[in-house]
Amino acid sequence: MGKAFVIDAARCNGCYNCQLACKDEHVGNDWTPYAKPQPEVGQFWLRVEEHVQGTTPKVKIHYLPRLCNHCEKAACIAACPQGAILRREDGLTLIDPEKCTGCGECVEACPYGVIYQNAELGIAQKCTGCAHLLDHGAKMPRCVEACPTEAILFGEEEDLIDEIRGAEVWRPETGLGPRVWYRNVPGTFIAGTLFDPEAREVVEGARCLLSNGGKNWETATDSFGDFWFRDLPAGIYELLIHAKGYAYKRVEKIRNENSVNLGDIPMERE
Repeated sequence: MGKAFVIDAARCNGCYNCQLACKDEHVGNDWTPYAKPQPEVGQFWLRVEEHVQGTTPKVKIHYLPRLCNHCEKAACIAACPQGAILRREDGLTLIDPEKCTGCGECVEACPYGVIYQNAELGIAQKCTGCAHLLDHGAKMPRCVEACPTEAILFGEEEDLIDEIRGAEVWRPETGLGPRVWYRNVPGTFIAGTLFDPEAREVVEGARCLLSNGGKNWETATDSFGDFWFRDLPAGIYELLIHAKGYAYKRVEKIRNENSVNLGDIPMERE
């Protein structure tokens, strides 16, 4: 099966230690034949993406470390006219810095944008999975060692099968067989706050029904008058609200692409 990474978004707190550790390992260090030095600026062989959803005060943030997916059917390998990119027996994909001519074909072919062009050296570069360390006795890449919350796991795929079960890959539609798996990546949300403008107080315990394409979700407002529908797919929704003593409230055509805060919603007494 080979090596694989499993990244748990619920554990990642955005400390950027993994990104910094990658820089520390590769900037200014020549690990030929595995890789030439990474430039100090312009490249992140592992970069931490910050995802902000919603608007104040209902905002959720999560972080996703992104790196080469070391795909089973790597598009970069097929695109390289020099045969400079190979997939090792352990599953890691490497660009041979001695064979690479810097033509840029692999950069264009990678659907994840994780291969970089080094103009100064005239070669393409990316994450190596710290193969130079693994081949000399190390058990983990630097990014994994540096993670204080154990959000990044690395090892043989068969040993990570429990963590991989239920996880997802980045852009599965490519069909390239990525070997970096993500767990607990939150979906979008729809949220809001119900209040009584006459009494100047929030409305607790209101029944909130959300629908989209025949699917339904239900929740109730909390002691702050807030309701949350979490982990939703993108789409157009309709919301029906009912609270004892108040008229039904309907909110239509809620376009949910990157989470929606409906804000303060006034309720009218019956």
